[in-house]
Amino acid sequence: MDEKKRADFFTYINELRCGVLSTADREHGPEAAFINLAVTPDLSIVFETLITSRKYRNLQNDPRAALVIGGRGKTTLQIEGFVDEPVETDLDEAIALYYDACPQNLGHRNWPGLTYMRLRPRWIRYSDYGHPWKVEEYFLKG
Repeated sequence: MDEKKRADFFTYINELRCGVLSTADREHGPEAAFINLAVTPDLSIVFETLITSRKYRNLQNDPRAALVIGGRGKTTLQIEGFVDEPVETDLDEAIALYYDACPQNLGHRNWPGLTYMRLRPRWIRYSDYGHPWKVEEYFLKG
C-alpha cells in the first residue's frame, strides 16, 4: 500500500472513530461489539475494553479480530488482524492517542478492570457501493 492510500485510510478512520469489532468465543461462535477507537499512522487501531467483557476474554483465547468501519455514504473499511495489549511506552502512547480521539470517554479512565487493546492490521478492504462501484484489497506486511 502506498503512502497516499495509507493517509487516505488514516483520514477515513480518524473521521469516524468508531466501528464494530468481531471476535470468536471458545466454541468459535461470533461476538461483535461497537467500539470507539483511535488510529495510529501505521493504521493500528486502539480501543478500550473491560477485562470482564466478552471481547477481552475472546481475544485472550484467540487474538484474531475483524473490524468494520463505515458510515460515509456507501463506503466501508474492513480490517482484519491481531490484537494485543500495549505495554510500557506503547501503552502510554495508546492511552494518550485514544483519549485525544475519544475525549467523551475520559470518565472511563479510572474504571476498575479497564484496559487498552491494539489491533494491528494484516488485511484491509475498502468498498464503495456507490456509482461507480469499487473494491480495493491490501495485504500488509508485519
